[in-house]
Amino acid sequence: MNETNQHAFSPEERAAVYRAIAERRDMRHFCGGEVAPELLARLLQAAHAAPSVGLMQPWRFIRIADRDLRAQIGALVEAERVRTAEALGERGEEFMRLKVEGIGDCAELLVAALMDGREAHVFGRRTLPEMDLASLACAIQNLWLAARAEGLGMGWVSLFDPQALAELLGMPAGSKPVALLCLGPVREFYPAPMLELEGWTEPRPLAELIYRDRWGERE
Repeated sequence: MNETNQHAFSPEERAAVYRAIAERRDMRHFCGGEVAPELLARLLQAAHAAPSVGLMQPWRFIRIADRDLRAQIGALVEAERVRTAEALGERGEEFMRLKVEGIGDCAELLVAALMDGREAHVFGRRTLPEMDLASLACAIQNLWLAARAEGLGMGWVSLFDPQALAELLGMPAGSKPVALLCLGPVREFYPAPMLELEGWTEPRPLAELIYRDRWGERE
């Protein structure tokens, strides 16, 4: 092995990493079941291993174990789903036919949130205060990829009023819920992103999104 590759994983290990990335899906269809406590702990540890600016680790995860509380969260999502459909205008009816969450039938529901007191972390945030959100997104992606490797589906739900959800969960001022994460067994993984399969939109090719030296200039 030459010097530039001495830290690389084995071909089999690399293939597994790239497979998890390629087959990760934003899942909406779950089949109940459960996630063993030790497996959930592994997944959350993977999330906690994410990079964070200034090592601030701004993520907080709330496991929703109470079924009544889960139902209340589902009601918040449904209310926002209706408002989103109204905002979409002529595509509203088409949107309402989409399945946009699996809160009622996933095995585990997690709330991923930003902590309060983030203003104290200046390192890396003075010019880019959004880096706390970027750090949380990295943790969510770690969790997503680990879940796929473990054979579990995960879906990121963002249709909710953050203030209403924060109040429902008794979150302190300055903290903010960012994602509802539906996690659990699925019968199958989508062969492509669900919104592509449903004809809602199409992903853009990578070549259109890479520039060289100046914005808009391509190879």
